[in-house]
Amino acid sequence: MRLDRNLCHLRIWAAIAVIALLPCAASAGPITPERIAASLPKLEALAEAAVTDGAVPGLAIAVVHGDEVIFLKGFGHREAGKPESVDADTVFQIASLSKPVSATIVAALVSDGAVSWNSKIADLDPAFRLAEPYPTSELTIRDLFSHRSGLPGTAGDDLEDIGYDRAEILRRLRFVPPSSSFRAGYSYSNFGLTEGAVAASMPTGKSWEDVAEEKLYRPLGMASTSSRHADFVKHVNRAALHVRVDGAWAAKIRRDPDAQAPAGGVSSTARDLAQWVRLLLGDGVYAGKALIAADALDQTHVPLMTRGKNPVSGGESFYGLGWNVEFGRHGLSWGHAGAFSVGARTLVTIFPKEKLGIVILANAFPTGVPEGLSDSFADLVFDGAVERDWVKAWGTIYSGMFGPVVEAAKATFAVPPSPSRPARPASAYAGRYANDFIGEADVSSAGDSLVLKVGPAGARSYSLTHFDGDLFLTYPDAEMPDRPTGVSFAVGPDGKASAITIGFLDDNHLGTLRRVATRLAETGHPRRPACSRRVAKQSRTVGSPC
Repeated sequence: MRLDRNLCHLRIWAAIAVIALLPCAASAGPITPERIAASLPKLEALAEAAVTDGAVPGLAIAVVHGDEVIFLKGFGHREAGKPESVDADTVFQIASLSKPVSATIVAALVSDGAVSWNSKIADLDPAFRLAEPYPTSELTIRDLFSHRSGLPGTAGDDLEDIGYDRAEILRRLRFVPPSSSFRAGYSYSNFGLTEGAVAASMPTGKSWEDVAEEKLYRPLGMASTSSRHADFVKHVNRAALHVRVDGAWAAKIRRDPDAQAPAGGVSSTARDLAQWVRLLLGDGVYAGKALIAADALDQTHVPLMTRGKNPVSGGESFYGLGWNVEFGRHGLSWGHAGAFSVGARTLVTIFPKEKLGIVILANAFPTGVPEGLSDSFADLVFDGAVERDWVKAWGTIYSGMFGPVVEAAKATFAVPPSPSRPARPASAYAGRYANDFIGEADVSSAGDSLVLKVGPAGARSYSLTHFDGDLFLTYPDAEMPDRPTGVSFAVGPDGKASAITIGFLDDNHLGTLRRVATRLAETGHPRRPACSRRVAKQSRTVGSPC
């Protein structure tokens, strides 16, 4: 369960309500350039303290006021335990901060007349399908960038986990039942937004990655920014991803997000992203040149979908097109967070009325440092003093984010039932299973255990340990290696398993695969019994009748 799957846009409002925020402080007077300048040394001290205290190994910050970058600095280290320092040109993986960047790129295409926000996906990418015909025919770029297509939030993330590429993931979204009626519900979808971006680029005849470079990165001189992971790893001055291991930060895991590049695959620097913020604060004008029409950009900040109550102001929190739109303690703000639970945290916050923006990039998870520093800076600018220790408050929230999930999973599988039921012979479970969404799974014996292989050509392999009866356990999450997940078999009258339900691929009730007699076709499009799609849709239960 990666955070880029579920929480990149800070979908944690319900959780952070427990912070018990204080009433709005009275303004300390008009915001002036002098007030903003006076806040910068205090912001710097807070950032240095966060690194010194071990809240994050390294971070970089850019502050923009009007058309001027007024603060740009790195803190800490690119990798824990190594001497190389973070600076303004250190390249970070920015996770879901990619979404507003991609919205800006699409706005450039809209400005050029290549597409409109209301262009239909059926016209741009006729091969793309949702599960139902009417939404498929009416779906627009606007729908996908505002997360109102009906696609469940995790749709496609599971396929990315097991090795499928972007094209195959987008093709298989047609098998995912909707989580809400079309345009009636908000569900934050990485691959929904990815399809919106890819479709928007199609009239150009170029890849999304090339369009991003042509329409945004190159015109703004963002020479260290890319939507390709291969470009990120070429940089010597790049930040490693960090997670906590035995209480200390460790660079353990790498993350290649190319499949969802528009939603989470951008890599950039504080210096480069400051240029992007200049463009936004200039309403599409950069260095005196009009690059994007203001009305095309303005549409990205129109609140379209409600995300629930903002715990700071008590008002509604909204989503526009790749942007959070907030009405909080300090008035209107646009923002977006990014997170890889394998080790990245990022944030942009813009106060459009004040023409003020801040970007914070950090190389670790869990940490609330970006939000803590952003809130502290806003307090300094608007009120003249920091209201509370925001870094600590946000750090507490993020530190506890996965603990309950892991502990609940451990408790569920802590002790087998008594008396426990033995497993059947390995031959009862071994074989091939398939459905349209997951594709093929192969189960084979390996000594005293079973091995499950899934993904294209069995790209991912998981050891299965017996728990009880026909239920086995595996540990699929690199970021939560001690969290068990169930893998269960339904065994027929002949003593052989007729189906397998893979718990970590069952978020959308599509983790049940039926036994197949022959290997799949080379295309990777599995053939399965006519009833099995209905079984996968209607229930998690392996033994659902056909």
